[in-house]
Amino acid sequence: MTSRSPQYSESLRQWVHIGFGAAALLLPFLNWYQAVILAAAAVLFNVRLLKKIAGDRLHRPIERQQAVPAGLVLYPTSILVMLLMLPSRPDIVAGAWGILAVGDGAATLAGRRYGVAKWPWNRHKSILGSGALALAGGAAGSFLCWWCRPAVIPPPYLWFSLGAPLAAAVVAAAAETVPIRLDDNVSVPLSAATMLWALSIVSADLVGPFVAALPGALPIPVLANAAVAAAGYFARTVSSSGAIAGAAIGTVIFVCAGWRAWVLLLVCFLCAAIASRMGWQRKTLLGIAEERGGRRGAGNAIANTGVAAVAALLATLSYGAEPGTLAMAAALVAGASDTIASEIGKAWGTRTWSLLPPQSVRPGTPGAMSIEGTAAGLVGAAALAGLAVVLGIVPGSALLPIVIGATLGSLAESLLSAAFEPSGVLNNDALNLINTAIAAYVTISIAGQLF
Repeated sequence: MTSRSPQYSESLRQWVHIGFGAAALLLPFLNWYQAVILAAAAVLFNVRLLKKIAGDRLHRPIERQQAVPAGLVLYPTSILVMLLMLPSRPDIVAGAWGILAVGDGAATLAGRRYGVAKWPWNRHKSILGSGALALAGGAAGSFLCWWCRPAVIPPPYLWFSLGAPLAAAVVAAAAETVPIRLDDNVSVPLSAATMLWALSIVSADLVGPFVAALPGALPIPVLANAAVAAAGYFARTVSSSGAIAGAAIGTVIFVCAGWRAWVLLLVCFLCAAIASRMGWQRKTLLGIAEERGGRRGAGNAIANTGVAAVAALLATLSYGAEPGTLAMAAALVAGASDTIASEIGKAWGTRTWSLLPPQSVRPGTPGAMSIEGTAAGLVGAAALAGLAVVLGIVPGSALLPIVIGATLGSLAESLLSAAFEPSGVLNNDALNLINTAIAAYVTISIAGQLF
């Protein structure tokens, strides 16, 4: 059957996609385990019964060849995952659900009909579709977040319920434009839920003083980061977009965490840049050298230091200054040490292997590891974590948790890279972002037990 078959209706599929979001209205009236059971039942229903009931009208032609239609199953699976990860925050689950249901559905409907202008970095996504996701998803997310507000004890601030989903919808719309093949039913709700969770720990009474102090706090960080960005651009270590993104992130870290954290950021960047240049001739001959002559773009800057910038902001705008600062340091160390491991492995690794499946592979293969690269990454993580201690950013007892977090983040990245990078489900930037997020989470989890 061809893609022109009259049995299939993309519009009908999207309206069902939107309509399923109405089930989020039940969350205030369900216990957590009841919600989990219903979400799991929805997953099983879509796997076993949906096609029998709806026929081919909701299944895209490519899905008819699949034993389990990915898109139709990932939607309720994402809801189930959010319920498991956020058992006490049905409002966040509902808000992200609304952004997925209404926002993603509206994006597809609007994009198919009116989406002529495309994003330069992803010609499969339209600017109008992204706008529809942000606006419609933000409105639905705000309503559902407010609807579920009484189910949270204590109820969140009203500004969070009404305003945070708007910001989360913008983040989800941006995440949807990333040129990877990760299904929107995963990227949209999980990015929205992550943003909502981050905003949920912001303390409103700390925001006002922070904003009031910005005019006096910004000049030195802006000038310092502009100078470093310009130097990096003329030294051919970053592209113009990388210089702009790096300067913005550096300014956030300088303002929120101080000059010591900014020094750590600068050293991490220099270590990664130097490692990328090592063994350049061999990397070029093997065809595994960094693109653009090793210049790092905006995507690379955000992937390697974006988590650190968010952690620095949360350390300032919440009462979790200690774990926020620790997460920032761990994310910076993880991003740099992983680059060191990867680049040293490419330059001097005598034998590289993949963990999925376990076998010897060529240098530069997604997920490939080498003894030389792994050792260099461990040394780099220990040295940079030690620098964070010397600078007074984190206590000495945090050194081992940071090294463990960075190592596990890098290992997880290697596994995910081997599994998903060849097919384009994830790219290097997405993997780096996951690496730094895992490192931050593992570090604060371990440190919470050791401090």
